[in-house]
Amino acid sequence: MAKILNVYSKISELRERYYKASINKDALIKLIAEAEVAEQVYNSNAIENSTLSLEDTEKILLQIDLDRFISEREIFEAKNLARVVEYIEKKSKEQELTLPVILSLHKMLISNIRDDIAGRFRAENEFVRVGSHIAPNPKEVVERLEKALTEYNATSHENIIKRIAKLHLNFEYTHPFCDGNGRIGRVINNYLLLREGFVPINIKFIDRQKYYTAFRDFDLNGATDVMEEIVGKALTNSYHKRLAYLEGKKIITLSEYAKKNKLSHSNLINKATRQTIEAFLEKGAWKIAEDFVCGK
Repeated sequence: MAKILNVYSKISELRERYYKASINKDALIKLIAEAEVAEQVYNSNAIENSTLSLEDTEKILLQIDLDRFISEREIFEAKNLARVVEYIEKKSKEQELTLPVILSLHKMLISNIRDDIAGRFRAENEFVRVGSHIAPNPKEVVERLEKALTEYNATSHENIIKRIAKLHLNFEYTHPFCDGNGRIGRVINNYLLLREGFVPINIKFIDRQKYYTAFRDFDLNGATDVMEEIVGKALTNSYHKRLAYLEGKKIITLSEYAKKNKLSHSNLINKATRQTIEAFLEKGAWKIAEDFVCGK
């Protein structure tokens, strides 16, 4: 409990710094968001077993020819998810998250991939399985989602990390769609974060095993602590990145920082992974502000 309370406190401090640093920097904030789209798309699709690399994803979104065969489905998966990621930047500030909004996001995501299921919940006899978990009966989907959203809205006094983690776990447990549940679930996380004045998060492919552990723990005993840790670290990482840019820092790789300060690179990686230093992942590389003072 003390560990997660420390994360809550840290997020609060980072958020306050972010608000101060973001004054009159709307153009830079927009550039950061635009630059992140490909990474958001790559990581979310990779978690769902897409074969696309980050470079492939960037080329598809920039409409650059690829040097290998990519299936039409994977091309649409990248383009559609990018469209959804960009769409919620504005939509989240205009409209509360509701079931019709979730359905519209799903339609955007699955269009041209499986038009027969795009924009609708699982119908009668459409059962799905994820590993050993068989999702609830389709008849329960609407009631379960309405209950999860009601609980999320009714607990606005609680920390955003706890609320996002619980809603995400409930959403994925329900698995309301025949396809696209994971990607829409992660989009919903950011829809709600943006709506409440936080920055979006990017749950990384490299954290996939821990992410799966969080779902397993929730399935077995209703535990949310692992997902809270994942969301908390992802949110911390997003703030660290934005603050490095908005505060005008010179950004270098963590390996360069280690050499410059005669520090152990592996030790710094460990601290970065735990987010106990202000490092952030960008295009698969750990980076940090050159003038960051690292405590011993």
